[in-house]
Amino acid sequence: MATNLRTATQNLSLLPEDNRRLANLCGELDEHIKLIEKRLGIEIHNRGSKFQLSGDTDSVSTASDILQSLYKNTSDDTLLTPNEVHLALQDAGVNGNQNAHKQSPSFGDDFNDKDWVITTKRSVIKPRGQNQKKYVQSIHTNDVNFGIGPAGTGKTYLAVACAVNALEKDEVRRIVLVRPAVEAGEKLGFLPGDLAQKVDPYLRPLYDALYEMLGFEKVDRLIEKNVIEVAPLAYMRGRTLNDAFIILDESQNTTKEQMKMFLTRIGFGSHAVITGDASQIDLPQGKKSGLVHAIEVLDGIKEIGFTYFVAQDVVRHTLVQRIVEAYDSFDEANSDTPNHNQDPTERK
Repeated sequence: MATNLRTATQNLSLLPEDNRRLANLCGELDEHIKLIEKRLGIEIHNRGSKFQLSGDTDSVSTASDILQSLYKNTSDDTLLTPNEVHLALQDAGVNGNQNAHKQSPSFGDDFNDKDWVITTKRSVIKPRGQNQKKYVQSIHTNDVNFGIGPAGTGKTYLAVACAVNALEKDEVRRIVLVRPAVEAGEKLGFLPGDLAQKVDPYLRPLYDALYEMLGFEKVDRLIEKNVIEVAPLAYMRGRTLNDAFIILDESQNTTKEQMKMFLTRIGFGSHAVITGDASQIDLPQGKKSGLVHAIEVLDGIKEIGFTYFVAQDVVRHTLVQRIVEAYDSFDEANSDTPNHNQDPTERK
């Protein structure tokens, strides 16, 4: 049977030849090479530093670029992991659930990847994929930004990284992390302790990101000095926040009134990032999500940035990406009646 698939064989030499770096690149029992082969649908053979790649022309070209990039990363003794290989494939536009080459669109000639790498004293965070880069670029450009999409796309993590970076550069005087205390479809009952202890479980993902970027002791010191404030959304009413980096996480669980209240807390010299997933709303039946409403109301205001993430942006286990896509497909196929909490972008 005739086929239009273009095939190619490419020889690649990775220099300087270094057996330790090559072993790091290939992974234990060649697991990294096998992952690239599986995801791109090609064959890779190597003897020392000399590699031979065979398969679809575009996929072979992509694999060559990925191997060279990963080998370059081993020059500083960075230990490669399967997760790093997965992220490299994703950066190259390779969809997690198909063996096909997919080229990501370009930012344009004025975009430089190095401009949007987030550097803190403890770590360097590199945005992964087109939408993460656009997200970080938008945070640098606009005072108010929305990051909207499924779990695992880095919305909260990158926002916290930008906040820590701004604090360390003295661009803001404090970080305020906010989250609505809404149970995820469960009745948790009475929680012991004071108010801070009661809301702590809801704010744990924000703490985790802070600990990774600043360390446990420093985060605790900054919280004691009120330089970092982690609070439930209800605490924002009546306040005006100046010279602060404010993050509202899980914003799909705000009401219309709460979202308006939050957005009007922003003072001079402040930046706000609002993250959420319109497909995971835990509000009572009949309550419209403040995130969904805000997308409709604020659409068209140029000074507000909107970044929409999709399943292909998930940077967790590749299976998570397929799970998100499966739920999206199921919901689309079974959505017979309008949903007032549906993401407006899905109705267009």
